[in-house]
Amino acid sequence: MGKESGWDSGRAAVAAVVGGVVAVGTVPVALSAMGFTSVGIAASSIAAKMMSTAAIANGGGVAAGSLVAILQSVGECSGQDDQSQEMIQPRG
Repeated sequence: MGKESGWDSGRAAVAAVVGGVVAVGTVPVALSAMGFTSVGIAASSIAAKMMSTAAIANGGGVAAGSLVAILQSVGECSGQDDQSQEMIQPRG
């Protein structure tokens, strides 16, 4: 029985690692599809509608720490590698 429980905990650890890798790869794609991009919120997207609703609710601005602000921050970070490469490699 001890062997089976060790096997189960090993499988659980593998499942947790695989789940983490999938989440890290999927979240930026999902946020980008919603309109939270590395260059800002895309026009006419779900993100734009969320931002509009949040701004109306807060009297004209999006509150720091709100869901929209957090998702935008994550969306900006997801494209950071592309921007870093552009700064390193000269254009033209």
